[in-house]
Amino acid sequence: MQATLAPPVHAPTHKYPDVRNYVGGQFVAGDGPLLDVLNPGDGSVIARVPLSSAAAVDEAVAAARRAFRGWAETPIKERVQIFYRYRALLERDLDELSRLIVEEHGKVYSEAQAEVLKAIELTEFACSLPQITAGEVMEVSKGVECRVDRYPLGVVASIVPFNFPTMVPHWTIPNALALGNCMVLKPSELVPLSAARIAALLAEAGLPAGVFNIVNGAQEVVEALCDHPDIQAVSFVGSTRVAMAVYRRGTGNLKRVLALGGAKNHILLMPDADAEMASSNIAASMAGCTGQRCMAASVLVAVADTDALIQRIVAQARAAAPGEALGPVISAEAKARIERYITEAEQGGATVLLDGRNAIVPGLEGGFYVGPTVIDHVRPDMDIAREEVFGPVLAIVRAADVDGALEIENRSPYGNAASVFTESGGLARYVAERASAGMVGVNVGVPVPREPFGFGGWNDSRFGVGDLTGRSSIEFWTRSKKTTTKWNREAGVNWMS
Repeated sequence: MQATLAPPVHAPTHKYPDVRNYVGGQFVAGDGPLLDVLNPGDGSVIARVPLSSAAAVDEAVAAARRAFRGWAETPIKERVQIFYRYRALLERDLDELSRLIVEEHGKVYSEAQAEVLKAIELTEFACSLPQITAGEVMEVSKGVECRVDRYPLGVVASIVPFNFPTMVPHWTIPNALALGNCMVLKPSELVPLSAARIAALLAEAGLPAGVFNIVNGAQEVVEALCDHPDIQAVSFVGSTRVAMAVYRRGTGNLKRVLALGGAKNHILLMPDADAEMASSNIAASMAGCTGQRCMAASVLVAVADTDALIQRIVAQARAAAPGEALGPVISAEAKARIERYITEAEQGGATVLLDGRNAIVPGLEGGFYVGPTVIDHVRPDMDIAREEVFGPVLAIVRAADVDGALEIENRSPYGNAASVFTESGGLARYVAERASAGMVGVNVGVPVPREPFGFGGWNDSRFGVGDLTGRSSIEFWTRSKKTTTKWNREAGVNWMS
């Protein structure tokens, strides 16, 4: 864990003031002990964040309840005007928001900027919701009309991870709020600064007080959100272990829950793949965002004779120098865990082609850096081939043919993403139809769907029905009401009326 307990008194002055919760349109002090928030790039303390209690959740939910009726009764075309203004503010503050991500998360600037740009795209989709959610009406019989309208659920909760401090909150905030809900957000305690900035920008855009709230904390806050009787739905993004716990606890309290878990994404590399496109895309997929994303390539299934392609991938990965093109991982504990996977694979007989262990960036010796790592001849039963490493590490497993490669991919309990690199359209279709994953790429190393297509995997990468983003998110964040109307008593009567 990156954050550590801060001294209770006489704390040093940090770059940022103590992080505060956001309740009822006001930033308020948390009610728990403070944790240090570290800059992963140099290990310095930049702020402190409260570990709030269940009582803080009660206050935030109460504020959201007070705001709900007025917000829900505001026509959706008026609600989204706030998000038009909010989108403009995100564009205005693109540089500031990107630099904040660099500080609290460690991404290189270009990756941080891309994250904010994706948040802008997600906000744009929310602005289109009035056109997408228009009620359905049909004259089902002479003089008889049926219609379907969508209504918000009420107070909802969103629990988000550390790896995308700005983008992942925007998987839920714009859609859930534009559809009329009020929200309590629980950011990762490792990266709480971006969430506070989001709250300030939403207020500047004109969002009414209480519609959006933040409670900082750890396990106690998560459990309180799952248990609170006035919260109607819970979304979660994080590890599979916690996703399963949130899903069980939330649904056990009769809530809607959609919990996105971890991943072990496989890329099938065929001998006919375009050498330049495959090598650059695969290297970028495994090392981009330091591999700390659920869409990163973590297992390369090399089919038949692909040694020359692998050499090019190694060369591309080697160019991602720590401290330049490659940022740090989130914590010293994450660095130690990632390097342990590499060492265990090497001791188990795998061949380390590119070794990122013990990476040190001059001038940033306190940072948590792992260099790009490529390991060949990994067995499918090794931990590095089965478990989510969440670092810039590519494990190469060999397969004789495409069916053997698919068998390896299908055996994984996860099902977030899979890709194939080939010049054969028929082979690409064969893999896409048989891969056990919710998102598939063809010559795409990070097959994230763009809006309006929803994000979501299969198997142990998702618990619940639907998606948090795109068109299918509407089903999760609303409930439908069907109304049948007949005014003309002289209308013809048949079995339909």
